[in-house]
Amino acid sequence: MDSPVAVVGGSGRVGRLIVQQLLGRGERVSVIGRATPDGLPAGAVFHQGDVREPESLAGPLARCSAIVFCVEPGTDERGPDRPEATMHLGVCNVLAAAQAAGGRPHVVLVSQHHVTHHGHPLNAYGRVLDWRLAGEDAVRSSGLPYTVIRPGWLTQGPVAGRGVRLEQGDRADGRVSREDLAQACVQSLYCPSASAVTFEIFNESGTAPSGWEEMFSALEWDPASVG
Repeated sequence: MDSPVAVVGGSGRVGRLIVQQLLGRGERVSVIGRATPDGLPAGAVFHQGDVREPESLAGPLARCSAIVFCVEPGTDERGPDRPEATMHLGVCNVLAAAQAAGGRPHVVLVSQHHVTHHGHPLNAYGRVLDWRLAGEDAVRSSGLPYTVIRPGWLTQGPVAGRGVRLEQGDRADGRVSREDLAQACVQSLYCPSASAVTFEIFNESGTAPSGWEEMFSALEWDPASVG
């Protein structure tokens, strides 16, 4: 890409994998986080920024070619670490900073499955599902090219198998490795058919995927994006 890819939350467990994969493709990568991380992959450039503080995002997000938002949510009911501040207002702040710079970066948002199930027990933790869904809606209505990914329960390795299954409609359940989630985020930036779609991702039995473009092309566009 012509300009750096910004990974917001790039020092987290999924974020580091995304950064490593992007660097492996020869991309310039900007990691945006609240505190300088230990052991950042060689070649990545760290920028201090907090999604809850809009003024901290303008510089790091200026002139980026793409943004991957993989911030881990807080679960407090109130205060700065509540999901509303990170998963909704934080997403809105990132979008505003990117648009203020005048560019049109492709935004990849890591959400989670069950996000539309308001009665799920997870929603008891600061209404995390409600606010994740609000963040998704902000991305979908931003006018920027985007991909929204809803991973299943995250695992350290492919405990359900090496295969990857993409679903839509938020009806399925399952697990997915952080490595495969990271790969889906990165592949979304290079596959045209991954634009303007929302999908869930799970591992299943079988071999690792080799044709991400074909998998993405089988998905339906989000209704507001058709036409």
